[in-house]
Amino acid sequence: MLDVGDKAPDFSLVDAHGEEVRLSDFKGKWVILYFYPKDNTSGCTKEACDFTELLPDFKNMDAHVFGISPDSSESHKKFMEKHGLKVTLLSDPEKKVLKAYGAWGKKKNYGREYEGVIRSTFIIDPDGKIAWVWRNVRVRSKRKGQEIRHAELVRKKLEELQQEKR
Repeated sequence: MLDVGDKAPDFSLVDAHGEEVRLSDFKGKWVILYFYPKDNTSGCTKEACDFTELLPDFKNMDAHVFGISPDSSESHKKFMEKHGLKVTLLSDPEKKVLKAYGAWGKKKNYGREYEGVIRSTFIIDPDGKIAWVWRNVRVRSKRKGQEIRHAELVRKKLEELQQEKR
């Protein structure tokens, strides 16, 4: 299982517009990879909208945000159009990248065990190393009566990591 300090596995996946995206093309930049189960589902839509809302902040921090799921490029394109999403969504139908990052595996729901996407987020530093990991992500949660958005936690952690690198 990948952890902080490990080299991030390189990959090449197709985005919603059929363009190839390689992680290695972003060497020297900060990268946020978030793995999600399915386009147009409640939690995944909230997560994509939250990252889209914070995209200007991530861009100002010289970071690129990529959402990865097993859905097709066509599905991603419709998802983006329907919800006005601006994050780059990548298609991993063979689940190679999902597996390489430990974001595919056994899950339990109502006592039933099955294989599926384990909602996870990785921050990759400019050297191509994993700087932070969240597994079994909750898109939104409540703490002391306040809603906590995962995308906001990612933004704050990136800010912290960038200050440490200076």
